[in-house]
Amino acid sequence: MMRTSSIRSQDDPLSLAIRPPPEESDSDRHIRLQHEAEARRISEQIDEELRFEREKLKKSKSDVKLLLLGQAESGKSTLQKQFQLMYSPASLESERMSWRTVVYFNVVRSIKKILTTLEAWDDIDDGSDSQSTLERQELGDYLPPRASSSATPSIHSSQIGVALSPPSPTSPTSPTASSPIRGSTAISDLRRRLLPLTNTEPQLADRLSGGVSVSGSGKGEVYVRSGWQARTIQKALSVIDADPLVDDVARMLEQSREDIRTLWENQVVRALMASRKLKLDEWSEFFLNDISRISARNYVPSTDDILHARIQTMGVAEHIFDVDIHGKTVTWHLFDVGGARGQRHSWVPYFDDANAIIFVSPISAFDQYLEEDPRTNRIDDSLQLFTQICSNQLLKRVHLVLFLNKTDILRKKLERGLSVSKYILSYGDRPNEYESVVQYFRAHFLQVHRRNNENRRVLYTHLTNVVDTKATQSIIGNVRDSIFRGYLQSAALV
Repeated sequence: MMRTSSIRSQDDPLSLAIRPPPEESDSDRHIRLQHEAEARRISEQIDEELRFEREKLKKSKSDVKLLLLGQAESGKSTLQKQFQLMYSPASLESERMSWRTVVYFNVVRSIKKILTTLEAWDDIDDGSDSQSTLERQELGDYLPPRASSSATPSIHSSQIGVALSPPSPTSPTSPTASSPIRGSTAISDLRRRLLPLTNTEPQLADRLSGGVSVSGSGKGEVYVRSGWQARTIQKALSVIDADPLVDDVARMLEQSREDIRTLWENQVVRALMASRKLKLDEWSEFFLNDISRISARNYVPSTDDILHARIQTMGVAEHIFDVDIHGKTVTWHLFDVGGARGQRHSWVPYFDDANAIIFVSPISAFDQYLEEDPRTNRIDDSLQLFTQICSNQLLKRVHLVLFLNKTDILRKKLERGLSVSKYILSYGDRPNEYESVVQYFRAHFLQVHRRNNENRRVLYTHLTNVVDTKATQSIIGNVRDSIFRGYLQSAALV
């Protein structure tokens, strides 16, 4: 009769494999039991980790994942701060002192740019005139444009017909600022006195970036990784509750307060700004206009300071908020991305499971060109980028919101008489007025969306100034509700 094996049979291979040897000693048995206990512990730990990952995955499916997309300096990080201020104010408060380093860096960089521009224009003087270039400028004479046939790229067509090279700036307007400085000698004295302060720029940049540099993403920009605030505070607290670098900069700012104010109010500086030969960012003017407060001893950044402070994001930074929507608490994962061209490849891995996108476009940038590519107008780059987002197959069902941002700056530029048609050739002879300009840009973005909208997705458009907390938080509330409605519909819950 043929024997048949069973799972209980002594001939079972597994039983044979784990059966202890007959000559096993007591010490060998003790070691074997220890090994078996350790193997059971590891197995149970793996089972627990798998259970945790399953629960985490199940929970994450109910979370909202929101991407903030757009080119560099469009206002994405400022919008992220507004979300943080609205849904996690305690976390913003805990980071407040870390922003002092950023504000100081912004101020020092602005001062250095002003002095560098003054020096560059003064160097144009060929010495044949008894007056320096700066003196002629202060008296209202025209500054001679730099002649260079090779430096000016040719103009060719683009998505909305922009001038792909900056037009030659117009002649300066008459200076009106107080406390004029006579001659380049006085400016040289200012430069000498402010030299110790401007020399701290690379040290402040290194403190913020952790020594990381990004090639191909603009000229001389400083990029920070996620969590830089904590690292900045930790570095500061590692030296007996004081940060020697930041304290030194604070002391120099306090001592140089009058020199900075004198430089900022100089007629030559104002004339160069009016003639657009000196182009400062909006945050530069915000901080320099309030230099007395910022240079004060024991300065603590205000919320407005934090919203205006400028530093570029490197890679993708995730921010998590618990958002209460009509009695239901939902975890939101907000991803703030680096917008420079060299950083955009890092967006793609986050497209797979995104629920919503807020695309931020600075419509005030019609007269600006990319740092990475001076031939490309920033409005045109923003439209091209929006086209890529609208046409991406991974994002066809994602809730889409468009912020046409920096409307406050757009108003100021138009009030100063800056002509849109000078930079956006297709604008033609339309009125150089706010409503007309806004409608023109909005129409182009809506056209891009219509051409890439086979799923009939709704595009929610908002005119924004994201440094305005009251207005922005009202818009965020509306966006939150629309995103959540779309989220529930996609989850088949309504």
